[in-house]
Amino acid sequence: MSDIAQEAWRKYLIQLQAHPLRTKAITAGILAGCSDLIAQKISGVKRLQLRRLLLIMLYGFAYSGPFGHFLHKLMDIIFRGKKGSKTVAKKVLLEQLTSSPWNNFFFMMYYGLVVEGRPWGLVRSKVRKDYPTIQLTAWKFWPIVGWINYQYMPLQFRVLFHSFVASCW
Repeated sequence: MSDIAQEAWRKYLIQLQAHPLRTKAITAGILAGCSDLIAQKISGVKRLQLRRLLLIMLYGFAYSGPFGHFLHKLMDIIFRGKKGSKTVAKKVLLEQLTSSPWNNFFFMMYYGLVVEGRPWGLVRSKVRKDYPTIQLTAWKFWPIVGWINYQYMPLQFRVLFHSFVASCW
């Protein structure tokens, strides 16, 4: 790793240790913004939709990062002192049955109402129509990510890992 990257990583770890919630929120916002920037470029937009980009970053900063921070702390409290594959499986199952459906629903509502500025009736219809497929698709991919996260990632890196995978998703 280059000296610049090593120094940036060292400073990031210091911030993560000193201010975990703030650092995870900022990280999630930046990664959400990078994801949207890439998505806009891939979709072929002629001009960057800055409002959309900033609202997606706001979602990562104000919701996704803090939600992940507290979710993973709660999981460690619920399963305090328990290790092993059975515990990891229980964490993944709990996450997939609670926060996964909620987060997909919440993102669809946020995106429709806030980012796209659509009326409630249209957003409600879209969620009713698309939510089951989106959730079933999520259940084919995210349990693997959850397993890796709970099995191999230390608590302080779980939001970073999840946000990074989400930005690629």
